[in-house]
Amino acid sequence: MATEAHGDETGGLEFHPLDQFIVKPLFGDGAVHWYTITNVTLWMALAVLAIAALFVFGSRGRALVPSRTQSIGEVLYGFTYKMVEDVAGKDAVKFFPYIMTLFMFILFANFLGLLPMSFATTSHIAVTGVLAIAVFLTVTIVGFVKNGAGFLGLFWVSSAPLPLRPVLAIIELISYFVRPVSHSIRLGGNIMAGHAVMKVFAGFAAIAAISPFAVLSITAIYGLEVLVAGVQAYVFAILTCVYLKDALHPSH
Repeated sequence: MATEAHGDETGGLEFHPLDQFIVKPLFGDGAVHWYTITNVTLWMALAVLAIAALFVFGSRGRALVPSRTQSIGEVLYGFTYKMVEDVAGKDAVKFFPYIMTLFMFILFANFLGLLPMSFATTSHIAVTGVLAIAVFLTVTIVGFVKNGAGFLGLFWVSSAPLPLRPVLAIIELISYFVRPVSHSIRLGGNIMAGHAVMKVFAGFAAIAAISPFAVLSITAIYGLEVLVAGVQAYVFAILTCVYLKDALHPSH
């Protein structure tokens, strides 16, 4: 995390907080191709396995008095279902499995990324970008399938003065196509920033004079990152619900 700088007349420490985000092959040291099994692949697979363990194996008993694992699954299920229903409306419940899958994957990937020696997969825009583009395409297709050309009413602000409507339509159109960018960067940027800050303070812990303060700072930041991991998964899911509501009800 921190090494003494060689060849530097002033001395000091070198920090490499972004090294933790390097994508590496899981087997060997060759180049990374689209088919290469990497550390990103491993930790995304572990997130999927953890979700399966919770909802498939943890709830297979379907007991009337649920176990702790089943209770966690039921709470997450009910929480997500209510979020979809409250934000996007009852007619959006048919998309609940998709939003539930998104929310669970991001939530578990965020939490697994906080484990020692793990890899924060949601810190990569390549991962969050794919999720955001999938949401964008899904919402757009649903909007046109359900409303036809009426979906374009989403960009026409009928309550504004007539001379301003074309200008506002262009602004609305640009903001619509920027959605996947902001959707992905919001998640990836927050996760990357938090892990980078923790790495920097971990480097300061090597200095005996400030080590106690660095350890306390890491503890505080880690607690904050646990909160951020949950909040960012929720934000991604609730924005998906908002976009879905626009697709189902473009005139609202």
